[in-house]
Amino acid sequence: MDEFQFIQSIQPSYYRQSTLIKGVSDDAAVFRPTDKDVVTAVDTMVEGVHFSRKTMDPYHIGYRVLAANLSDLAAMASSPAFYLVSIVIPQGWSEQELEELYTGMQELASFYQMDLIGGDTVSGSELSISITVIGYVEKDRARYRSQAEPGDVVFATGTLGDSRAGLEILLNGSSGEASETFFIERHRMPDPRVSFALELEGIPRIALNDISDGVANEANELGEASRVDLHLDMDRLPFKSSIKDLFPDTYKDWMLSGGEDFELVGTVEESLWPKVQQAAKKAGVKVCQIGYVQAMKKKDPHVYLHEGEKKNVLTKSGYTHLNKKGE
Repeated sequence: MDEFQFIQSIQPSYYRQSTLIKGVSDDAAVFRPTDKDVVTAVDTMVEGVHFSRKTMDPYHIGYRVLAANLSDLAAMASSPAFYLVSIVIPQGWSEQELEELYTGMQELASFYQMDLIGGDTVSGSELSISITVIGYVEKDRARYRSQAEPGDVVFATGTLGDSRAGLEILLNGSSGEASETFFIERHRMPDPRVSFALELEGIPRIALNDISDGVANEANELGEASRVDLHLDMDRLPFKSSIKDLFPDTYKDWMLSGGEDFELVGTVEESLWPKVQQAAKKAGVKVCQIGYVQAMKKKDPHVYLHEGEKKNVLTKSGYTHLNKKGE
């Protein structure tokens, strides 16, 4: 199959978005925005860096790459509309494997009524996939990391550390128990929290960030963008009970820095926290308060992790001990 035959094989038989004028089949796609703001994000994943054929089949690779991009749209409270795929295809990949990869993307895209409107294909030494997603949000209602304020509640969706646990099980072999299967699925087929983010529409100010690198990293990004301090309570961080049973020595580190859970961490005015809980209930998503926001006490913003009597600075890669007690 040559490039033109391949493009023809993945070309949609119909389109879902009414704003689309020209999709796949020309030099570029054309869509006419409505009275909403347009949100776009791009993410690239490379075999051997972001995923491995040892732990994922082509279907899961396609699904997971698009899910990661959808998580970025969720963090902006954007409704997904379109996606474009550029792929470097190594020798040795069969037509069936490529079709399975695109099937993974297409099935997730179909759930969110997204249209594939373009991309590119080239040959190379290793598989690389770059996806651009486009979505819509009501004018001036996109959510930013810079919207956190002192007094806010800090919250997180879902459970943390699941993806890293799933990867560990895949690398070392699974016994087939239900608890292990759960973590494997969380690694291979993450659930971007788009529905939850859209349910937050009625809340005037809310800061959001998607947990792709770990809540330690994303909490620091919120603090830096908003110029505030965040205080997180280790005992409040949400986790699946079986992760503690399977990985008692590492689960806490994975909750903080395991990454690729594609949950959301955010902040909201304390009086509006019940509305966030209501939004989560409507979306069928678990949400927990994990801390609070304070004004900066030093020159630069910090994230602090509280665990019992201990209080540590939480850096993007994990925690570092404070020099002085209570500092």
